[in-house]
Amino acid sequence: MRRLSILLMAQLCISCAGQERCFRPGDIVPDAWIETRGAEGFFTVSPISDSLFAVMKGKSYKDDCPVPLDSLRYITVLHRDAEGHAIVGEMVVATRIADDLLDIFRALYEAGYPIERMRLIDYYEADDELSMRDNNSSAFNFRFISHTTKISKHGLGLAVDINTLYNPYTKTLRDGTRIVEPATGEPYLDREASFPYKIERGDLCWRLFTERGFTWGGDWTSVKDYQHFEL
Repeated sequence: MRRLSILLMAQLCISCAGQERCFRPGDIVPDAWIETRGAEGFFTVSPISDSLFAVMKGKSYKDDCPVPLDSLRYITVLHRDAEGHAIVGEMVVATRIADDLLDIFRALYEAGYPIERMRLIDYYEADDELSMRDNNSSAFNFRFISHTTKISKHGLGLAVDINTLYNPYTKTLRDGTRIVEPATGEPYLDREASFPYKIERGDLCWRLFTERGFTWGGDWTSVKDYQHFEL
């Protein structure tokens, strides 16, 4: 994981419109820098570059992935964590929703809505459990829906997971067994409790996504996926 982190930092640097500093995904951007030069240069959409594909290949972009690269886009944004730090975030998403997501994340940033971490899931070797335990927000990760040949919404880049530790997925099986993903997210199944990074029906995150046609997993009945928005 450490070697991949260095690779990402070396190859995915944001030039910030020619300014004297270069910020990379995961970097904290000083508010004084933003106040002087603005935030707009951090909100970008670009095709999947060869260097980025080298990072994704065999991880989020599996060897059996039939999704065309030109149907995906790499986006960068600014987001604020619960302490108010402005942080450079990144995602790979479907081309058709890239501009919508840029608008959504820009509005969340401007409102100070907290998102703790937004790094490519390749940083976690495309392991959802590891990514969720780190409260990482992500989108594209190729896979089929369990026991089917149908590509999942994440596999198409049409689903986004936000603040994943604090908004877990849960399902109760017929034998009464409860599945929680990530496993460390069980304390946050009490949706009446107050805690940071919680997504609630009617909050700003929910409104921005649903206004653009996304479905929230927290509104599902057979399962609950509080982190999940899909188109």
